[in-house]
Amino acid sequence: GEHYAMSLYLGPEGIYGFWYFEDMGPLAPPEGLLEIPQLQASFENRDGLDKKDREIIKEVGLKFRGRHAWPMFRSYRPGFAPWFVETKEARFLTHALNQLVDVAPRFKDDPSLLEPPGDESYLVRVSRQEDGTLVWEDRLMDVPPPEPSPIPIEIDPQVLEDLEQLPRSRNRLEMDFFMFPAPVQEKKARPYFPYMLLTVDAQSSMVLGTELLKPDPSLEAMWGSIPASVARQLAAAGIVPEEISVGSDLLFQLLQPLAELLRFELEQSEFLPNLHPVKELLFQTVYE
Repeated sequence: GEHYAMSLYLGPEGIYGFWYFEDMGPLAPPEGLLEIPQLQASFENRDGLDKKDREIIKEVGLKFRGRHAWPMFRSYRPGFAPWFVETKEARFLTHALNQLVDVAPRFKDDPSLLEPPGDESYLVRVSRQEDGTLVWEDRLMDVPPPEPSPIPIEIDPQVLEDLEQLPRSRNRLEMDFFMFPAPVQEKKARPYFPYMLLTVDAQSSMVLGTELLKPDPSLEAMWGSIPASVARQLAAAGIVPEEISVGSDLLFQLLQPLAELLRFELEQSEFLPNLHPVKELLFQTVYE
């Protein structure tokens, strides 16, 4: 039941993304792991490798036998499917594996090695050039949490004007935004996971809107497009609702300006009783 791997979490976004995921424990959505930037070296069964992995192993003349003995290297980028490492990533991962070989035996003998003082302090391996070669040494470094990335939001003024002219309705809507577990690959590019914006009428359970969004060029850019997508869905349905219940804090924050502009109530709820069965049905369709 264990996953034999070493994950290299990239930058402050990677390490604090890991801690956030760890702190959530069993409440963490599995897809959250795919939103943490990292490089991973894992040891798999032979049938768990891609054809390209086996070809590379054969090309370099290596042989492996047995369970959890076949190396696989993957790059994780937020919103994208795990993919083959690129040249720079391979070099960086090679350095990390070499330093793991140095640090792991010392940690086994002295677990306090990875318990430096301070919540933001970490043991870091740092290199310097000496006679044309890299020499590595231990260093304690502070790694503060990353600053929140700005989320630019733009909404078509004409859509807003159309919405403002609609009569107020007594509709209550449920809305959620989530990663859709069906990767999409365009030509030979890195596959990505589309994100779905789903809107359901709370009284009739009728689906009022679905839209798949692409996490490109970044998650932040995609998040910034959500208010415009919601405005289009409301305009297409021809309603300005009395209330919208959303399933995440992110969606709540993104829709607050729109709620103030269109004067509807906005609330966050951990469970959306009418939307949840629709979401489950969508996921069931994918997994079948």
